[in-house]
Amino acid sequence: MDDARELSRRTALALGGTGALGSALILAGCAPGSDSGGGGDDSGTGTDAGDGATPTDAAGEDVAALADIPVGGAISATIGGEPVLLSQPTAGEVVAFSAICTHQGCTVAPEGAALICPCHGSTFDPATGDVEQGPALEPLPSVPVSVDGDRVIAG
Repeated sequence: MDDARELSRRTALALGGTGALGSALILAGCAPGSDSGGGGDDSGTGTDAGDGATPTDAAGEDVAALADIPVGGAISATIGGEPVLLSQPTAGEVVAFSAICTHQGCTVAPEGAALICPCHGSTFDPATGDVEQGPALEPLPSVPVSVDGDRVIAG
């Protein structure tokens, strides 16, 4: 009798378990903070936007002209091929954030004085990267940049 029960349990797992597991994996992909949204980089190049690091070969990269970033606003750019947002909260001060939304990995874009995810409407503070309105729960990761004269430099 144990063999019959074991066989039916195996059959049930083989037939029904796959659907339950598949459903759980799909739901996990929608969870806030999930890695399945493309927020990080699994290529081994060190470009994981989740830790605020810039690609090693991008340090010193000329990113943008300071004059192109409106004071109190932001622009889209790339550092090491990765999308970033450059913001100038006060004249001469530039901060940068990964443009990958922490909700599901869509590319956030500047709109006026806000950073907005076009997929689900999350908004982020352009000076801090903090979430102003969800569904995102985590802030945009910062990316190190510096101002050198009239240019913004990665690193």
